[in-house]
Amino acid sequence: MNDNIIKLSGKDLTVEEVDRVSRYGYKIEITEEGIKRLKDSRQLVFDLVDSNIPVYGFNTGVGWNKDKAVFKDFFQEYNTNLIRSHSIAVEPEASIEEVRAVMLVRLNGLLYGCTGIQPEIALMYKEMINREVTPVLPERGSVGEGDIACLSHIGLTMIGEGEAYYKGVKMPALEALQQAGLEPVVLGPKDGLAIVSSNALAAGEGALVIKDVEELLDMADIIYALSLEGLNGNTSPLDKNTHKVRPFPGQSYSAERITKYLEGSYVWNPNWKKALQDPLSYRGSAHIHGSIRDALDYVKKYLTIQMNSSDDNPCLLLDERVIVSCSNFEPTTWVLGFEMLGIALGHLSKVSCYRSIKLGDPDFTGLPRFLAPSDNVLSFATLQKTYTALDAEIRHLSNPATTDFFSLAGDIEDHANNSPYVVQKTRKIVDNIRYILGIEAIHAVQAIDLRKDIHLGKGTKIAYDIIRKEIPFYDKDRNISIDIKKAYELMKNKKILSEVLKVIK
Repeated sequence: MNDNIIKLSGKDLTVEEVDRVSRYGYKIEITEEGIKRLKDSRQLVFDLVDSNIPVYGFNTGVGWNKDKAVFKDFFQEYNTNLIRSHSIAVEPEASIEEVRAVMLVRLNGLLYGCTGIQPEIALMYKEMINREVTPVLPERGSVGEGDIACLSHIGLTMIGEGEAYYKGVKMPALEALQQAGLEPVVLGPKDGLAIVSSNALAAGEGALVIKDVEELLDMADIIYALSLEGLNGNTSPLDKNTHKVRPFPGQSYSAERITKYLEGSYVWNPNWKKALQDPLSYRGSAHIHGSIRDALDYVKKYLTIQMNSSDDNPCLLLDERVIVSCSNFEPTTWVLGFEMLGIALGHLSKVSCYRSIKLGDPDFTGLPRFLAPSDNVLSFATLQKTYTALDAEIRHLSNPATTDFFSLAGDIEDHANNSPYVVQKTRKIVDNIRYILGIEAIHAVQAIDLRKDIHLGKGTKIAYDIIRKEIPFYDKDRNISIDIKKAYELMKNKKILSEVLKVIK
């Protein structure tokens, strides 16, 4: 059995599997059950087309053109033109990793068996992923009620038009297919609509954002633990008995992890010089980080349902042998979750900023102002401007966007969610917080060094050593932007996280 293969059935794809395929090159296979559903649903398409029953997107147009008939002799031409005419998205491009995630999520949705797409196209998704053919996919243009404007560009590659990457090199799509040993697909009834009409852009990118937030929260707990040591703060808010009487799962989890990171640390020792209570940015960090974990649980639950269901309109019901007009492309449930997650992450940004501010204040630390080792060193005096500017961006990015829409397509499409934008702005929030946590880490290790001769926790000592290997003690003024970039990369590349987790069970 190959552990680097993910089997798709249409019903049990996980966020973790999306991450492995899109970022780590795992291959995919389709189960026999999934193939059978594709074939059976395709046969039903032909049965219904032969009956001359008007079916949206099959033998009629789409959107405002739903009243226009599409005759059997023109199925290929119509579906090809549908792909071309709906390719209207604009830059920036989604990353190669993100496009792989988008294609994987869409393929899994096709295997649910409600589209009636020809099996050869589903197999094309699989082969393009496995052979590293990645369409150029502009991110902007979808209002989020089915990502038609963007997903059409995947269809372009499938028919040998537009541009694509082959093994990371951009080239004409037809050339990419040829180098991979693939032939362009020939479209038939319903194929064009099945390719373009789904929420796979937002869902695929969203799955990667969820994975990033999970890792970000683990890093936030580690960096907070370091900052607590830099502050010589109180550990009483980590007392597990206080969390038992307020059993929110997220805060209990964070408190437990932080406690483990600090195992053996000097901060557990009684010290009459400590403040009776620390600022809320320290005292409540486990609780605030935990609130984001609880929000994340909601988003992950409902996005997982999205990835393992059909968002097609019309919806082909194989057992009932009918195709039903519906609104299953409506993503409000999980898009609202991403809005909530963005707001929750805004709280993480704020408390991290405040923790850094407190570390620069002698009234809280008993250390030199701005953690300067001597009077002739400015040290981190101006760093506050950088992380508060990043936080200002987060404040605006966390504003809801789901209700900003127009009524389109002849007033037929009068609801939308802007789901790709909601996911993408959450992605930007995550990236900003990597910088903010990185700057907090710079402060924390500087404060720890100024305290001298203290012993750190089992987990925090590992994090401290990795940071100090990249970013030396600040003993004289230097270009801090270089340090910030190094700290950002440490927050992103998972080295600290992976090494700390090796010793924390």
